[in-house]
Amino acid sequence: MIAEPNLYQVEPAGLVPASLGESPLWHIGEQCLYYVDIVERQVLRLNPANGDLRHWQLDSEPGCIAIAMGGGLAVAQRNGLFRLDPDSGALRQISAAPYDAAGQRFNDGKPDGQGRFWIGTIDDARRPAAGLYRYADGRFELMADGIVTSNGLAFSPDQLKLYWSDTKAHQIYRFDFDPQTGSIGPRQVFAEFPSRQPEQPLADYGGRPDGATVDVEGCYWVAMFEGQRLLRLSPQGQVLREVKLPVRCPTMPCFGGPDLRTLYVTTARENRSAVELSEQPLAGCVLRLRVEIPGLAANKVMVS
Repeated sequence: MIAEPNLYQVEPAGLVPASLGESPLWHIGEQCLYYVDIVERQVLRLNPANGDLRHWQLDSEPGCIAIAMGGGLAVAQRNGLFRLDPDSGALRQISAAPYDAAGQRFNDGKPDGQGRFWIGTIDDARRPAAGLYRYADGRFELMADGIVTSNGLAFSPDQLKLYWSDTKAHQIYRFDFDPQTGSIGPRQVFAEFPSRQPEQPLADYGGRPDGATVDVEGCYWVAMFEGQRLLRLSPQGQVLREVKLPVRCPTMPCFGGPDLRTLYVTTARENRSAVELSEQPLAGCVLRLRVEIPGLAANKVMVS
């Protein structure tokens, strides 16, 4: 049963908007939220306790970030995988991009429980040429392909399922996952949503699946881009909860706070109309809401 939209109180976690906020990451040791602004080429850190916001400028678009074992962040940029030291601001390249960076870039990604970094790409020309890469033992390997816009990376609590989505296709996929070997089974459709029809008003469009996270019950929370809502899906793909948001374009949720029951949501304001932005002043800001079921602590990635 879908919960009433007003069940949750949604509020801004910060009032500085991003052009395209993405990849929220709760750092349990720092009790801070990291995220990226893809368009502005920045990694940001928000301290919810005092509202302090810091940023690090990059030389190409960051798609996603992860906590690196041994300290710092792993940053997947268009031009490769890097390690960022937030204290000094030093940025060091770990690996070149495994694709032609003139036509693709890294997008959404997450580490698994063994420290391998799973990162999807997006094709600039919106062709079905994007893929899913696994970074392990110092190299990238293509694990799946044939989509346009990689999103929705997440793992089930037992690490036996891997989720991945194609935002363009309005589909979320699920793979059987072997946590010991890092291998995946055949791709299966986990959930799919209606595409927007010509002349269909945005108010009547439910959105398309963007970034996601999983809670301790194995339910999949997904941001519905242009749908102005979050959905909580059961492990069988059924919609259990709907959370209405004050902005049109949520991009990705993550769990944070001392008890991992605060859901943070990055959002976007890029390419939105002046009318919409005037009506939705929180577009681009990080939002937050309290939920009943906690999430999982972020996995760390093993990088040199």
